[in-house]
Amino acid sequence: MKAASLRSLTIEELKQKYAELKKELFNLRFRLAKGELENNMKVRQVKKDIVRVLTVITEKEKKLSK
Repeated sequence: MKAASLRSLTIEELKQKYAELKKELFNLRFRLAKGELENNMKVRQVKKDIVRVLTVITEKEKKLSK
């Protein structure tokens, strides 16, 4: 997921995307603990996507407050 594509979304859409990613991360961690996860790098990628979404949310909120 690219930050440029995230910047085109609204804050509400970004918050919804954040919730989806958190849920996906929970499921991935659960599968990792059970030994069912084949690609361990997926957990790392989802964490990075979460941080990207939070960064764009912060940028947009700061822009609105100015």
